[in-house]
Amino acid sequence: MTKLTLGSYPHLLGFEQLERLLERTAKSGNDGYPPFNIEQTSDASYRITLAVAGFREQDLSITVEDRQLVIRGRQSDDSDDRIFLHRGIAARQFQRSFVLADGVEVGEAVMENGLLHVDLTLSRPETVVQTIQIRKG
Repeated sequence: MTKLTLGSYPHLLGFEQLERLLERTAKSGNDGYPPFNIEQTSDASYRITLAVAGFREQDLSITVEDRQLVIRGRQSDDSDDRIFLHRGIAARQFQRSFVLADGVEVGEAVMENGLLHVDLTLSRPETVVQTIQIRKG
């Protein structure tokens, strides 16, 4: 079977990056923890909300790496001086990744009632019409 790539379509010039982006997204392997919502808050803004109950602000890190928003959580295990009869709440770490399109900028992040809200804005470039001069060869 032949693998179709965006490069095999002659009218899609310069979209090889999109193909790599789709492959990277498919390989991200997010396991569903923590659960999250993505909502559109206006025509040019979005909000990602992660359920991070039990995490403090200092347990979380938010970075943008190569057009990818990466949210990591790592809880410190302070159970050395505690004796658990049952431990059903795990101090588990996570990494959640979101691929960002060109023009999407990460705004502020707010912790509220066990939810981490990350606001994103989309800046759309102005439409530019360019005339190319033809010279005689």
